[in-house]
Amino acid sequence: MLSIKQLALLALATGLASVDAQSTGKTTRYWDCCKGSCGWSGKASVNQPINSCDKSDNPLANMAAKNGCESGGTAYMCTNQSPWAVNDSLAYGFAAVKLAGGTESSWCCACYELTFTSGPVNGKKMIVQATNTGGDLGQNHFDLAMPGGGVGLYNACTNQWGAPPNGWGAQYGGISSKSQCDAFPEKLKAGCNWRFDWFGGADNPDVTFKQVTCPKAITDKSGCIRNGENPT
Repeated sequence: MLSIKQLALLALATGLASVDAQSTGKTTRYWDCCKGSCGWSGKASVNQPINSCDKSDNPLANMAAKNGCESGGTAYMCTNQSPWAVNDSLAYGFAAVKLAGGTESSWCCACYELTFTSGPVNGKKMIVQATNTGGDLGQNHFDLAMPGGGVGLYNACTNQWGAPPNGWGAQYGGISSKSQCDAFPEKLKAGCNWRFDWFGGADNPDVTFKQVTCPKAITDKSGCIRNGENPT
């Protein structure tokens, strides 16, 4: 019987090994209304940091504006960084990211194609741009940004939108039914409904993932492009 190493060498020799190898990862969900960590200059080699918005969801020209999660902060997550369906099997969006062996400089504003491998979205794909990270994230972890997904460690939603003290629903995990989206600010309703429509109410599905060139439809919203990349 051939060993795993021998099988791998045989696959390489016969051209059967994939040149498009993917890594495995995990997902969670969040929406804390805070300015993303990739919204600061110097985090990565990019054309500009990701866009942030003021309390009324207007894009800020001042990239150095203080995070709305902090006292006196005026910079928040823009509502157009909510996820959306491209078709029945593909969605676009944004995520807080932490990857094994990397730093923010290597993943800020990079895009990743996630293929879901469990739950009601099994087999569907989502391309996300890394706009944030988190001290509570594990390795190869994508915390998908979706309104009503739970504020997690920080909460600017109460200040920006008048959400309950711990955000909408549970602090971790957020709301539990589509009907709760009806009470959301108008600009957040579509992203909230997406979770229960395209995403099927999935609860932290597993993924395989690979880095891809960012779609222009994503970078048009975030404003951030990694140097040398040409979104299509």
